[in-house]
Amino acid sequence: MSGLRSLLPIRGYILFPPSYVVPSEPPSKTGKTPINAFLIHAATMLHRYGTPSHRLERVMTQVASSLGVEAVFLYTPTALVISITNAGHEETVVRRVDSREMHVDKIFQADDVLGKLERGEVTIQAAATRLREIDHSEPPYRFAAFAVACAVGCGVLATLFQGSVAEVIAATVIGLVIAVIERIADRICGEPSLLHPISGFVAATLSLAIAHFVVPIDDRLVTLAGLIVLIPGLKLTVALTELAVGHLSAGVARLAGAIVMLFTLLLGAAIAWRFALPWRDIPEKLPATDSLWQWLAILIAPITFAIIFQARVPQWPAIFSVSMLGILVLRLVDPHYGSEVASFSAALAVGCGSNLYARLRGRPALIVQTPAMIVLVPGSFGYRSLIAMLDHETIAGIEIGFHTVMIAMCLVGGLLMSNALVPPNRIL
Repeated sequence: MSGLRSLLPIRGYILFPPSYVVPSEPPSKTGKTPINAFLIHAATMLHRYGTPSHRLERVMTQVASSLGVEAVFLYTPTALVISITNAGHEETVVRRVDSREMHVDKIFQADDVLGKLERGEVTIQAAATRLREIDHSEPPYRFAAFAVACAVGCGVLATLFQGSVAEVIAATVIGLVIAVIERIADRICGEPSLLHPISGFVAATLSLAIAHFVVPIDDRLVTLAGLIVLIPGLKLTVALTELAVGHLSAGVARLAGAIVMLFTLLLGAAIAWRFALPWRDIPEKLPATDSLWQWLAILIAPITFAIIFQARVPQWPAIFSVSMLGILVLRLVDPHYGSEVASFSAALAVGCGSNLYARLRGRPALIVQTPAMIVLVPGSFGYRSLIAMLDHETIAGIEIGFHTVMIAMCLVGGLLMSNALVPPNRIL
């Protein structure tokens, strides 16, 4: 139920006048000056809520410059290294940070605070206090709304995968169960690495049980749709973007993490397939949902993923518009020029639409870009590639895996091109 970019030099934020910066500041209780403590906390917070490396390093370097200090930020998905030179004194800090899924609302609010700080509208103490409030604030949607959105999202993807009505309902139920498992793993278990294999096992077992005891369905399709929010298609695309713009350590680490996530999901599903093998009886092709339901699913998908990524209601119209633009471009181009050109064109449309929103509203492009990209990312192809390998269909698995990488690179190329055509005026 795994985002997701401004990639070229842009006009920066407004800098403070030199009189704003105090050359010598009293140390805080932690021994750090207020500026140093603020920069460390802001960078750690942006890291924790899923900001990509190229965006985090650039925005924090810009903020540090506006405060009159020189700072270097090195980001990886599990660590943050910060070197700050302030009043002739250099301080280097290493933080162990676990990057979570992108939280659109917290990034939105944090960007607003950083912008006000750079324009001199708030003091650094007030900005630090506001960031702490954002960090500890409750998400905009309760768990019940989040779980329903996850369930509906799985049903929507099953519809787009040409599933039957029974398969759509089964995927919706399994998506709800997976959301509950994720909640339990987050609140009780305390071991996030168990989430993916357990979810894969539960989804595959439930799919087989429904197929055997309730109604004939394609259990593989239902398992894939039920796990779609956990499949790291967005993470894979972000990793390739980081590699493309030269952030090699972050890109390689994130890419390795995405691959391991796919393998652990498949591990759980493969164990269930072995244990419940007698239940597996693939029916003849069931009638797919008609085109009316397909378009209804397309209309529902943007809002569903907006809720999953914690985007507030005022951002829904922009998310819906940009998402529909990407989907329509994908569907119009694909029949004529193939999936690679269609993916590039759709990402280009999403990127241009997101950057235009950022320019017109003065808000981060990530707010609308991340939910809009989730429908385009090739996570399902990566999962199918591993399934083919598991079924000893090696050639098919390699072909699907290569196709996955090609689609992801086309998406990256489209986003890069969009930043050249419509440069955003914000970094995030």
